[in-house]
Amino acid sequence: MSGNQSNVDSVQSRRVTWEGCSVLLDINDGDRLVFSRLTENSTLKIGKKNYSLRPLIGCPFGSLFQVEYGAEGSKLSRLLRSAEVSNIEDNGDYQPVEEHRDNRELVDNNKAQSLSGEDIEELRRQGATGDEIIEALIANSATFEKKTAFSQEKYRLKKQKKYAPRVLLRRPVARSICETYFTKYPARIGFMRVDTLSLLLSMANVAANSDILVVDMVGGLLTGAVAERMGSGYVCNMYLESSPYPMDIVRMFNFGDEICKRIVRTSLSDLCSVQNDPSEQMGHDVSATANSSNEQMCSHETLTEPSGMEEIALPSENEVSKCKIPKAGDKASQETIDLWKANGFSSLIVAAPELDTWNTVKDLMPHLSHSAPFAIYHQYLQPLATCMHRLQSEKMAVGLQISEPWLREYQVLPSRTHPCMQMSAFGGYILSGVKICNPESA
Repeated sequence: MSGNQSNVDSVQSRRVTWEGCSVLLDINDGDRLVFSRLTENSTLKIGKKNYSLRPLIGCPFGSLFQVEYGAEGSKLSRLLRSAEVSNIEDNGDYQPVEEHRDNRELVDNNKAQSLSGEDIEELRRQGATGDEIIEALIANSATFEKKTAFSQEKYRLKKQKKYAPRVLLRRPVARSICETYFTKYPARIGFMRVDTLSLLLSMANVAANSDILVVDMVGGLLTGAVAERMGSGYVCNMYLESSPYPMDIVRMFNFGDEICKRIVRTSLSDLCSVQNDPSEQMGHDVSATANSSNEQMCSHETLTEPSGMEEIALPSENEVSKCKIPKAGDKASQETIDLWKANGFSSLIVAAPELDTWNTVKDLMPHLSHSAPFAIYHQYLQPLATCMHRLQSEKMAVGLQISEPWLREYQVLPSRTHPCMQMSAFGGYILSGVKICNPESA
């Protein structure tokens, strides 16, 4: 059994995909972003057709795939970019060329293209590749040679996205997951931008062999990012209500069994309560186990609905059992909880926009060790300002500051380098500080 487990861990540690792993599919250079789990029957919808994701299994992350047409129909085939790399090397020493052409005399009346839709379908039936169809469109365009070089590049790119769409196989990590959700569904992660997430981890001093207390109400993104950076140590996902907060995004990180065992859950009442009777503790564990099993069944039923960017075909029960996915978020053992009660947590990170910030921090601060850093995220400024004032007045922390992250993305192209036209102007606020021991409250 241990030998088989080591083989699975060695497969998952490689830089290639395996059956059952989560991937991020980047379609046409960011036009669509889709989360999917690779199985034998997984499909991806591009346009009006569904394409099997089976060719993606066993390929390195970063591989590029393109829709190819043949006698058996269209399919995704891996694109070897040796030709593109050679073109980039040839054009590495870019020199600006003075352009004498312009688009003033071009009229968009849909008469410049002599190739009809029936002709294109005939080329597809004959087995023409997407690149060959694009070259045929360019050859039959009456205005292509009159366009500027920039317009020709835009025309070629537009036709390539339509007749030869490409899919980039990306690894789901904290940055790519956060950027994808912030682009498509920012409300699910509390409008947390990727630079805000990185500042949270830095200000909370997340490092290996630490015990991090996390209040995560942003779908599990914060819990997964902390576990990804730590590697070793415990991530305690605490919930202040009767039921745990959902953390479906954690399953996209492709964590192994060892890291999943380090991601545990506990309630504030369990951490504050004294040692219970064995019979009461046993009944509590049984109910917690039942709740965990019910939650796991629900999570399998909604594998991609709460977290995927697009609708993806779900794997069957046989496929799920064949490629078992490690489960994170088990209940913390009583020995671990007792250790946290005695020593405290090494840092605290809170991302709970739906809770009252000051009451949450007031309940969690006693469980931190002295001189432990903390970082609190909120979409709005006023809850953090109120919390900062209360922490100062009650002398619970020092080094308090509220930070507003700022990020500017640039487009980097020859002779066209400038800030992107559409950027996010707001990334929330972070309250950070260091807990101190107040003798008056002791």
